[in-house]
Amino acid sequence: MSNAAAQAVDSSNTDYRNLDAPVYNWPDVPKGSFTITGAEATLPEHIAEFQKTLRDFAINVMRPIGLKLDKMTPEEVIAEDSPYWEFRKKYLELGVTVEAMMELEPNEAALLFSILFEELGYGDAGLAISVAAGILPQWLSAKFGRMDLYKEFPDEVLGCWGITEPDHGSDTLDPSKAAASPVGDYGRPNLVADLTGDDIVLNGQKSAWVSNGVIADVCIVYCAADVGNGPDPTRGATIVFPMNLPGISRGKPLDKLGQRALNQGEIFFDNVKIPRKYLLAGPEDYQRALYCIHSEANALMGSVFAGLAQAAAEAALDYAHERKAGGVKIIHHQSVKTRLFHMFRKVEVSRALTRRVLAYNNDAAVAVPSLCSAMFAKTTSTQNCFEVTSDALQIFGGNGLTKEYPIEKMLRDARASMIEDGCNEVIAIKGGAYLIDEDKLG
Repeated sequence: MSNAAAQAVDSSNTDYRNLDAPVYNWPDVPKGSFTITGAEATLPEHIAEFQKTLRDFAINVMRPIGLKLDKMTPEEVIAEDSPYWEFRKKYLELGVTVEAMMELEPNEAALLFSILFEELGYGDAGLAISVAAGILPQWLSAKFGRMDLYKEFPDEVLGCWGITEPDHGSDTLDPSKAAASPVGDYGRPNLVADLTGDDIVLNGQKSAWVSNGVIADVCIVYCAADVGNGPDPTRGATIVFPMNLPGISRGKPLDKLGQRALNQGEIFFDNVKIPRKYLLAGPEDYQRALYCIHSEANALMGSVFAGLAQAAAEAALDYAHERKAGGVKIIHHQSVKTRLFHMFRKVEVSRALTRRVLAYNNDAAVAVPSLCSAMFAKTTSTQNCFEVTSDALQIFGGNGLTKEYPIEKMLRDARASMIEDGCNEVIAIKGGAYLIDEDKLG
């Protein structure tokens, strides 16, 4: 052998690895893992601990109570001895308050807000929406600097958001008529606030889809206003008021397909006199108030249904390790592995997008939050959630159709989400209108 050849052989046996490099701590066949919420970077210690508390609450409190409520009639769900009130009591014991959230740094508040509703959605979507609707009067009061209203209606007081109307579903989220058909007319509103006197006078009704509507103690209502020229939905009124005022009555609780743990029902107003101090936003501020609550609610929906999608994906993954078909555990079937991969991908997309939107809309440098981005989060997360829960049921096969397993309930709960807070089709039209750049139109 020549000297050159000998040197080449010696060179090939030389170990050039730097064994101190981190990759050499990996297993011989590497395989990464996830945190309890997927591909999660390290959280601040206090938020990580709170997340663990919420996950325990979701699994051990929300999920069993949600399953019980799902099997009950709407009247039983809101009865005095209902497990709903046990849930409500235990949720309040967690100590999550609007005031505490408002005192956090914006980026920390956005992260905590997202984690809170992801975990609540992981436990039970209907109960999560009940919590969300329950704080909207306080949340918007604080957002508008009306701490007098927040003090009058603290977090322990259960709230509701009255916006949707019998003849105007997603229309009520569109006072600017950006989503209106060119040949359409939204018509006369079902609820009008008369602002011509010393007191506000409410007449009309909100529809059966008011979350917590039959049981709430305080309401934040959005409706058309009359300042002397007739009802004007484009310059309406936002009012926060107690639900025990004379002239307020409520319909029966709604019996529906999914989110049966969430009470929903009509509210009727017959010459209800409301002191002016409860006016949160008058006609000149109405579109600001609606833009604000819609931005918050759509992002919140993104978080809740990212959480539900994760719960369904994990349930399907566990079942795929248990169920045998074709002589093997079904996790070994290529179609099952492919389906699970895309389910978890959609969960990660939903969570990442929603958290990005919340971070952006809470950034102090952002003068006006992006409702369009919140709409991205809502429509993406709810659509993904429905697809994930449907695929999860497919993995469960016939068992998924039975009430012995939780998947059919998750699918029903997910289906409602594509209509809540504005149906996704109308949201897309309105969101597309926000993309119009007037300067480019010439």
